[in-house]
Amino acid sequence: MLHAISPIDGRYADKTRELADYFSEYALIRYRVFVEIQYFIALAQYGLPQLADFEETKIDELNAIFENFGLADAEYIKTIERTTNHDVKAVEYFLKERFDALEIGRLREFVHFGLTSQDINNTAVPLLLKNALHDVYYPLLQRIRDHIYQLAQDWARVPMLARTHGQPASPTLLGKELQVFAERLDGQLDQLRAIPHRAKFGGATGNFNAHYAAYPDYDWRQFGDEFVREFLGLQRTRHTTQIEPYDCLAAQCQALGRINTILIDFCRDIWTYISIEYFRQKTVKDEVGSSAMPHKVNPIDFENAEGNLGVANALFQHFAEKLPVSRLQRDLTDSTVLRNLGVPVGHTVVALKSILKGLGKLVLNEGKLYDDLEDNWMVVAEGIQVILRREGYPQPYEALKALTRGRPVVTQEELHDFIDTLDVRAEVKEELKRLTPHNYVGG
Repeated sequence: MLHAISPIDGRYADKTRELADYFSEYALIRYRVFVEIQYFIALAQYGLPQLADFEETKIDELNAIFENFGLADAEYIKTIERTTNHDVKAVEYFLKERFDALEIGRLREFVHFGLTSQDINNTAVPLLLKNALHDVYYPLLQRIRDHIYQLAQDWARVPMLARTHGQPASPTLLGKELQVFAERLDGQLDQLRAIPHRAKFGGATGNFNAHYAAYPDYDWRQFGDEFVREFLGLQRTRHTTQIEPYDCLAAQCQALGRINTILIDFCRDIWTYISIEYFRQKTVKDEVGSSAMPHKVNPIDFENAEGNLGVANALFQHFAEKLPVSRLQRDLTDSTVLRNLGVPVGHTVVALKSILKGLGKLVLNEGKLYDDLEDNWMVVAEGIQVILRREGYPQPYEALKALTRGRPVVTQEELHDFIDTLDVRAEVKEELKRLTPHNYVGG
C-alpha cells in the first residue's frame, strides 16, 4: 500500500477493499467469464441444432467455473493475454480450455460465438456497476440518510437561529434543517434507482450480422433482449453501434454526482455549525487534532468527505460528457475511461464512510443555540410587521426597518418599548410581545 499511486488503493485501501470485487482487473475478468458462460448456456437452450446434444447436467459445471473463479484463474488469463494482446480473447481461450476439461470440447467454438469484445465488456461493466451499487453504495448511503433522519427526529423541536447570506434570519428548527438533506437524498436516490442498467449485445456493429449469417431463421434480436434481461438482469439497448451509447451510464454518473453535491452541501453546513459551536465533537483517546495545538478537535471527517466527493464528481462529470461520444461506429476511448469507473466510486465510498464517522461524533451544544437566539431579538421583526399588516397598520415594514436594520443588537426591552408606541389594540400588543426568537419558528 505504501507504493500505491492512488490513495484509493493506498491510504484508503481499508475503506475501499470491498470495491475490489467489482472494479479491479480481477473483477472485470471474472464478470467477463460470467457473461461468456451465461451466453453459451443461453445458446444451448435456444435450440441450435449443433448444440442439441449438450447435456443440461453440464450447466452446473459451467457455472462452477465462475463461482469458483479465483485469483489464479485471473492470473492465468493474463498470461494468455500476453500472447493474444487482447483481453477478451484471452477469456475466450481460457474457457475453451475449460470446455476441453469438462469433455465438451466439441462445442468449444460456440464460446464467444458471433460476438465482438464489446458484447462482453458492455454487459460485464453495467452488471458489475449494478452489483456494486446494490451491495456497497446503496447500503452506505442509506445509513447516512437514516442517521440524518434520526437526528432530525431527535432535534425536531430545537429552535435555531437561521442565517441567510451569513446574517441572522428568521429562526428555524434544527431538525427541519437536517430533514432538508434527508428529503433531498431520498429524491435523488429515487432518480438514480430509476435509471436502467443498459447493455449493448448485438455483434460486431450491433446488427447480429454473424448470427443471422449462420442462422438466418432465428430471431436474434429477440434472443438478445431475453438473454440480457433473463440471464444478466440488465436491459438491452436495441439499436447500437459496436458499443453501448452509454446514455444511461452517463445519467447514472450525473445522478451519483448530484447526490455527492448534496453531501458536499451537508458537509459544509455541518462544518459551519461546528465552527460556531452549535455542535461539539466527541474526543477519541490518543487522537491528535493538531501537531502544535493540543486543544483542537478538528472537523476532519467532514473535510475529508468534502474533498473526496469533489474528486469523485470531477471524474463522474468527465464520464458523463465523454462516454456518450464515440467516432462513427466506435473508437477505443470509452474502454480506457471505463477502466477508471471504480475510482470515483472509491472516492465516494471513502467520503460516505467519513461522513458516517463524523456524524457519530456530533454532540449538540443546545446552550449555544439558545444564546444565539437570545442575542438576536431583531429576527422577530418579520413576524411583528406581518401581524401589523394583518391589522392594517400603515407602513409596518418601514417602521421595523427603521428600528432594526444595520444594528448589531436589538434587545427584548427595545423591541417591547417599540411595540408599546404602536397605535394598535392592547390584545395585539400582547400578541406581538409573545413573539420571541425561541418560539418564532413556524410549523
